[in-house]
Amino acid sequence: MTDFLLYILAGAGVGFAVGVTGVGGGSLMTPLLLLFGFPLHIAIGTDLLYAAITKAGGAVAHARLATVNWRLVGLLAAGSLPASLVTAVALNTLFGDASAYAPVLTTALGIMLILTALSIILRGRILSADPATPGPLRRTIDRHAPALTVFMGLLLGVCVTLSSVGAGAFGAVVLMALYPTLRAVGIVGTDIAHAVPLTLVAGLGHLMLGNVDFALLGALLIGSLPAIAVGSRVSGLLPEGVIRSILATILMGLGLKFAVL
Repeated sequence: MTDFLLYILAGAGVGFAVGVTGVGGGSLMTPLLLLFGFPLHIAIGTDLLYAAITKAGGAVAHARLATVNWRLVGLLAAGSLPASLVTAVALNTLFGDASAYAPVLTTALGIMLILTALSIILRGRILSADPATPGPLRRTIDRHAPALTVFMGLLLGVCVTLSSVGAGAFGAVVLMALYPTLRAVGIVGTDIAHAVPLTLVAGLGHLMLGNVDFALLGALLIGSLPAIAVGSRVSGLLPEGVIRSILATILMGLGLKFAVL
């Protein structure tokens, strides 16, 4: 019972951080579960289903506000969902058990934590870039944006399935880089709408591998769902820039730790 309450509190803490900053779900939850002593494959599999459920409410809210670009969701999903399925099947086919593919998951987690930290740091600079005077690189990106979106979705599908990290912050940076004229609220809405099916498919893949702890999942949801709502309500009262900087620093440190294990 003590452990169950601790997991509820952990879910509440991560949920509050997500509500305040909009990022940090998988990137905080998976390392936290490792700190609690859960095996990496259980932490990743459980976190993916946790993310799918917690993000679903946000996706519905953004859909009602018409802040989701469904065409971009479709392009990202065209790459990410098949890639996620193939990655899960590959883990099941190429490795005998979870201990055999643990080093792959550990390295992927470290790399994605570092990329997520960089995404948080660079988010403001990317948003402030002026798309009105595009150079040759910008024009090339604009010309091939649909194909690049599918390709980046493919990379996200692989990386999120291997690490449970990146569907939020890194996905948002992909959209900002490829579509600089898309409004910030549209980036958030589109990113969340894509993250739901991606984390669900990836989570179901890990469920197939036996990597989901349902008791843990329930405890995390009990804590996080109300905490996300509270965090969203008080987000305007807190220094988001400072919180994002602290979050980026923590994620960078964790990423370096796992990447060099």
